[in-house]
Amino acid sequence: MSELIAPSAAPRRPTRAGTVIRRLLRRPLAVTGLVIIAIVVIAAVFAPWVAPYDPGEQFFDGLTLEGAPLPPNGAFLFGTDLLGRDLLSRLIFGAQTSLVIGVVANGIAVFIGALVGIVAGYFRGWIGTILMRFTDLMMSFPALLLAIVLAAIFKPSLWIVAMVIAMVNWVQVARVIYTETRSLAERDFIEAERSLGASSARILWSHILPHLVSTIVVWATLGISTTVLLEATLSFLGIGVQPPTASWGNIIFENQTYFASAPWLVFIPGAAIILLALAFNFLGDALRDILDPTQQGRSA
Repeated sequence: MSELIAPSAAPRRPTRAGTVIRRLLRRPLAVTGLVIIAIVVIAAVFAPWVAPYDPGEQFFDGLTLEGAPLPPNGAFLFGTDLLGRDLLSRLIFGAQTSLVIGVVANGIAVFIGALVGIVAGYFRGWIGTILMRFTDLMMSFPALLLAIVLAAIFKPSLWIVAMVIAMVNWVQVARVIYTETRSLAERDFIEAERSLGASSARILWSHILPHLVSTIVVWATLGISTTVLLEATLSFLGIGVQPPTASWGNIIFENQTYFASAPWLVFIPGAAIILLALAFNFLGDALRDILDPTQQGRSA
């Protein structure tokens, strides 16, 4: 009886996700961004346990005898604000607000923009014309001015601010996705699918959308930094997330009168906003270079 020889197992090919992760870890700026994002996410998720004090607690010894905020010291590492509350605790809880609005608002914006861009780019005709002319109309308004108007119309709250930012930011995504979808719809393999009788739903789901995943992922990452900055701007102007809910923007808004005598009340939350925005920009730029086919040779 002949002996059966088991074939040697073929080596596993690395998955696309694994390749992307490895390339990300080779980029110092991307790793820096990931570390900053991880620290902020951990602090936000575990805020009740990480924060040294309740963010709304006003300490009798949190102000000087003249009623001014305390500078950073052993009891209050980042000092206190104008009401004698611990600034570090408010920053940690404010990270929850920034991340929730950043993820939710940007997620809605990317979904709406991708949907509008795919439908307009694939079907074209009067459907595409109406959708893209509406997109152009929305793009003609300055984003900040439009956000201020919408935030003034609705009663500001966490979810209203997220909705307002989403309604402002979807147009850029729609324009980019529309251009790529229109280019893909004219490719030979799409024409071949149509000639074989494939439905529009099948073509969009199985052939168009997979080619757009990298673009959507990059915009979803880069958009969070824009969302965080816009939320901070609206809160600083007093039409964003309202006190007593902690937000990095309204922390600056509440304490701006102490800019000269207590600059840490403005600089520290401002630095947090800048660092988080830069972190998502570093990560988004790295993902764009890795996932963009035209950059593959240079990013390998």
